[in-house]
Amino acid sequence: MKTVLITGASSGIGYQLAKDYAQDGWNVIACGRNSAKLESLSGVHGNICVLMFDATDKAQTLEALSCLADIDLIILNAGTCEYIDKGRIDVDLFKRVFDINLFGLLNCIEALQDSFTHKTHLALMGSTAAYLGLPRAEAYGASKAAVAYLAKSLAVDLERKGVFVSLISPGFVKTPLTDKNDFAMPMLISPEQASLEIRQGLAKRKSEVHFPRKFSYFLKMLSTLPSSMQIALVKKMTRKTQ
Repeated sequence: MKTVLITGASSGIGYQLAKDYAQDGWNVIACGRNSAKLESLSGVHGNICVLMFDATDKAQTLEALSCLADIDLIILNAGTCEYIDKGRIDVDLFKRVFDINLFGLLNCIEALQDSFTHKTHLALMGSTAAYLGLPRAEAYGASKAAVAYLAKSLAVDLERKGVFVSLISPGFVKTPLTDKNDFAMPMLISPEQASLEIRQGLAKRKSEVHFPRKFSYFLKMLSTLPSSMQIALVKKMTRKTQ
């Protein structure tokens, strides 16, 4: 039986992934900070064990993860989103977002890397927000752009060990995070749909799993345009959706 480790498993996409992988017969290590939600997972599925720690705390993360071994699939999903207003920079906000979206992810990789083998599949949670500069998303988009670059670089370096690296780039998914959004979210999908896309994409060992495809391919196409055209189009599109 294969084993998957999922961070951010106490809500949203991570919670759904933990349930679905368990239903598919995997051993699931569900990681998060909400003990009640994690325990509800283990109570429903006997093949789910839980680990409670804060990924932004390096010492906690090393203690929780460094003793683990024989994990086939690692999905580093924990993340957050905060928006800024009118381009006004708030460094503390940026630090909060980067602490979990990038440095929390790196803490997990550092804790697990000595256990990597030729069968390890490492998946990092990015976002389609990294494709374009979007209004109010300076902190979130920058953190996810960093994750995207990290995934591409690790894919090169870890290939020598036989480790396969995937980047997951979702569009809008209905989760507690997106429930806070006060703007239109094109092609919003359910956590169940997101989980299916991720599980199918990772099973096919895709370097990038991006969805919903009409939305993600449209943003990818826009990202190939000159910067001046990107900015003009984003301004036009966001005027219509806000």
